[in-house]
Amino acid sequence: MRTLRFLLQKEFKQVFRDPAILRIIFMMPIIQLLVLPWAADYEVKNIKLAIVDHDHSDYSRQFISKVTASGYFQLDQYTTSYNKAVEEVEKENADIVVEIPVHFEKDLVKESKAPLFMAVNAINGVKAVLGASYLQSIVQDYNNEIRQQWMQLPRFSPQTTIEITSSNWFNPLMDYKLFMVPGILVLLVTMVGSFLAALNIVKEKEVGTIEQINVTPIKKYQFILGKLIPFWVLGLLILTIGLAISLIVYGIHPAGSFLTIYAFAAVYLLVVLGLGLLISTYCNTQQQAMLISFFLMMIFILLGGLYTPIESMPQWAQWIAKFNPVSYFIEVMRRVVLKGSSLADIAPQIGIILLFAFVLNGWATWNYRKRS
Repeated sequence: MRTLRFLLQKEFKQVFRDPAILRIIFMMPIIQLLVLPWAADYEVKNIKLAIVDHDHSDYSRQFISKVTASGYFQLDQYTTSYNKAVEEVEKENADIVVEIPVHFEKDLVKESKAPLFMAVNAINGVKAVLGASYLQSIVQDYNNEIRQQWMQLPRFSPQTTIEITSSNWFNPLMDYKLFMVPGILVLLVTMVGSFLAALNIVKEKEVGTIEQINVTPIKKYQFILGKLIPFWVLGLLILTIGLAISLIVYGIHPAGSFLTIYAFAAVYLLVVLGLGLLISTYCNTQQQAMLISFFLMMIFILLGGLYTPIESMPQWAQWIAKFNPVSYFIEVMRRVVLKGSSLADIAPQIGIILLFAFVLNGWATWNYRKRS
């Protein structure tokens, strides 16, 4: 323990003497948590709409008013020419074209049905799908309103219509920040931990101090622990800063216990730091370590379930995600923050992460050689 204490003193002094590391530790989580949640938003608003009205009736005007009053659409063009509306789409001034045919009101009154044509610009697939879904929902509501107006009393009564109500559990207001901030915080802890750990041993190699360490009687596990523990503490510090920003800026207070988050994070950081140390044992320059870390981080982010649900991925991608530690931490963070899960609820994830930690840190210790 005396040897390990001296190693830890050395590592902490090196960390706090390097201004670049301090900026990464303190500035990067703060800036990214203040910026990314506002950009990483699945909710689509301000969809530009071009309406081609061939009918000019009361019913068509009521329909247009209902669409524009929803808050999701902005009326860009109101015309009687379909070609002009298409030109607006080609100029990227409009996202959706809605064409109201001639005799729309007449067909609706006489035949109880009338067609509507909708053309969607699908270059942005997410915006196209959500915009079309919003518009179809508005059309359905408008249709139900008209049906209720036409019901004859006492044979048909508006009170006998079936209404569907929904309840959103764990996130009643469907606030995407409440959903995204925990996942983004996981990525910040992962990036900082893996990058710093990966660059640590490699920096010793580049400046030549690794040779001085190799001639000492320090054991391999002592050397690895000396490199791992300081960044493990710093990783928990970054998590604390992120949770404080989430509470102060976004008002996000975990429904579960902070103890559950820190207990899982303590084990998870062993995995991230073990991976970074393993990378550093294979690399000879900091540039190599950064490139490999960046490559792995891209895989972790894309297959972590932050932006795309893992269940929606192809089967082969789901199998790869099972070996992605980031996906487990994102799942746990969302469960604890939104659902209030306890340690017993996340026991399977803790077991898998412990296995990852044992394999990666054992591999890093075995692969480290006390030689140049």
